[in-house]
Order: sequence, then C-alpha cells, then structure tokens
Amino acid sequence: MKHVLAILVENRPGVLSKVAGLFGRRGFNIDSLAVGTTDHPDISRITIAVTGDEYLVEQLSKQLNKLIDVIKVSNIGDDCVARELILIKVHASPATRNEIVEIVNIFRQKIVDITKTSVTVEATGDIKKVEALIEMLRDFGVKEVVKTGMIAIDRGAKAIDIKQVEKKVNHYE
Repeated sequence: MKHVLAILVENRPGVLSKVAGLFGRRGFNIDSLAVGTTDHPDISRITIAVTGDEYLVEQLSKQLNKLIDVIKVSNIGDDCVARELILIKVHASPATRNEIVEIVNIFRQKIVDITKTSVTVEATGDIKKVEALIEMLRDFGVKEVVKTGMIAIDRGAKAIDIKQVEKKVNHYE
C-alpha cells in the first residue's frame, strides 16, 4: 500500500540527507520525494511517497521523529489532493504537430516549447492523469520525460498548524 508522509523540518543544510538516509538504512525505497520551503522561511516540507504496510509507516514515523531537525511527521491519508509536474519532450513532425496539440488540449495541459522536430509539454495533475497523457504521446515518440516528486495535502479543514510549528522552531533559537 502506498503512503504519503509530510515531514516538516528545519530549513538547514544536510537535513534532507539525514531523512533520506534513514529510509536507505532501513532498506525502504522512496517512490517519490519533493522538498520545498513553507511560508515560514525556517521550515521546509518534505513529501515522501513510500510503499509498505501500516506497521512500516508507523516505524518510519517514529524513527523520523527522533531526528533532531524533524519538527512534525504526518501520514497523509487517502483523502488528499496529490499532484505531480512533468515535462514531456515528444518527436513532432509538421504532419503530427496538430494531433499532438489536440491531445495536449484534451488533457488541459500546455505546450511550453516547439522546435522543428519536437514539442515540449508541461503537465500537472494526479499521477494517473499524467501517466495517461504520456501513454497517449508514446505513439509519436517520447524523447524525454522529467518528473517532479509528488506533492500532496489533506482535503478539507484538516491541516498542519504552522503557528504551532513556528513556536517549536523559534523555541530552539
């Protein structure tokens, strides 16, 4: 079963290495990883997708919480909004360019670069939608695919209280 962990950490050098290293030392593969600062400049959020059972996620969460720079670990449930950004470079001749543009428009995505021999598509969406677009473009000859890691947030009112997290970070200073 796939789980998504949202890990709030102090925005310091080496923190990502410590977090990713914990997964490696325990023999767990990271399916997806995305990192960025939050609206608080001293706090970053690491979103990690990992495959395993509830026990595995519970053990990883406990181990992550032991790391000094980790502020909070949350297991994002199934009821979440998850997105991924990809760039797809597709072989495009003058004869196939219109068909590619049509497919991109059907998926409500956009073309960000066109040359005589290729088209680069920017796509965002849930993982299944992005994969479906790639499959539709394979017949034209996909030259390259670049993906970000998945980012996710719980639906509805459930949220990580950044004010509580800020107090904890400021307490260390």
